[in-house]
Amino acid sequence: MKLNNILTLLLFTTFMINSCHLPEEVYADNYFQIDTISKQEITQKIEKEIVIYKNKILNQKIHTVLCHKKDQELSLPIINLNSAEKLLVSFDDFDAELKNYYFTIIHCNSDWKESKLMKSEYISGFNEELITDYEFSFNTIQAYTHYSFTFPSEAIKPILSGNYVFKVYEEGGENIFYKRFMVLENKLSIKADVRKATLAKHRNTKHEIDFIINHQDLTITDPFSDLKVYIKQNNREDNVISHLTPVFVRNDELIYDYEDENTFFANNEFRHFDIKSLRYHSDRIKSISFDSTYNNVYLFNDKKRSFDRYSIDPDINGQFIIKSQEGWKSSIEADYAFVHFTLPTNTISSGEIFLLGGFSEWDLNNDYKMQYNHQKKQYEASIYLKQGYYNYLYALQENTTKRTDISFIEGTHYQTRNDYYIYVYCREVGKRHDSFVGFLKTSSKELF
Repeated sequence: MKLNNILTLLLFTTFMINSCHLPEEVYADNYFQIDTISKQEITQKIEKEIVIYKNKILNQKIHTVLCHKKDQELSLPIINLNSAEKLLVSFDDFDAELKNYYFTIIHCNSDWKESKLMKSEYISGFNEELITDYEFSFNTIQAYTHYSFTFPSEAIKPILSGNYVFKVYEEGGENIFYKRFMVLENKLSIKADVRKATLAKHRNTKHEIDFIINHQDLTITDPFSDLKVYIKQNNREDNVISHLTPVFVRNDELIYDYEDENTFFANNEFRHFDIKSLRYHSDRIKSISFDSTYNNVYLFNDKKRSFDRYSIDPDINGQFIIKSQEGWKSSIEADYAFVHFTLPTNTISSGEIFLLGGFSEWDLNNDYKMQYNHQKKQYEASIYLKQGYYNYLYALQENTTKRTDISFIEGTHYQTRNDYYIYVYCREVGKRHDSFVGFLKTSSKELF
């Protein structure tokens, strides 16, 4: 057999083995004839079908997907394994018709790729559950149906720790969104120290996160390969630090004390706006207009802060809260409005400007991209948002590297108060998945 044919057969075999564990969303494209496709096309198809699950809305009528601990709106979607803790998941459907929505959960490894476990290995109960809690919006211009469910339920419970994804879909199979959450089985402790960067050139612009992992209750055969550590700034995804290994190993302690690899640009305090009321203007609101179809909120012009001195400004580190000041129940009485952002500046040829925050899922996508108005010489965007309190920043995505640069517009100061999250995963001996075994939230607020 010729070498080309051997390579083709090898690639095809690898693809078919991997496809057995791919999410059902990509099955439909898996069937093709080996003799009608080239090795390059096979390789491209394999790479395309490697799915990394992100928080993502797949239906344009679905808005404001929330997932947090029940009665804790600003909490991360993390619950302890076999505990009484509950997550509350909710979303709005702009389609007036009542629909049958179901949810299931997908177990993922530390990199948010689906694990190779069968559902019966990580789910206790049924594989799916009908969402039965719904309410119709009340006294709002934008009509919507508000759906919600709590998890774990009597029907579905996780039996393993790790990363998970809620998959919510309509009866008949159309998926409407994915939402991440985590189940923690705490087997180790983490002690962290957030400080100014050690290197002189970054001392006034970066934060350094040094930490120690104590694993006396967890047997680790090889700390350099068994553990995977992720550090996130304000829970952003675009600048996550991963692949760190211990600098020192001492008895049951793993010491992560770097000088550069564990640093983040501190950036600046978040900008904010308050639209809990659509009747009264808060400090950032220039004007509010109404018509029979939409509410419109116009913010005062923002300005570049890249060369400004640091100024303290209370924020919630990029998060947002849904709230209607005039309503009793914000989940169904909060209305929607187009919020209009303007950033006067010269056009930037090196990249594109995006709005970034929890409301954008920390993702630079076209829904939050600023458009340049050459006549007014400013960047503009109009985002349809539910009433509440929001934090945001302006981010530059460079054309060539696709790197996200916040300091270009916002500046960067070591005094900035950021939250830092350390996630630790372990692939234990004999296991086929990554367990979520350690978590710590810390802050840079002591540096101010």
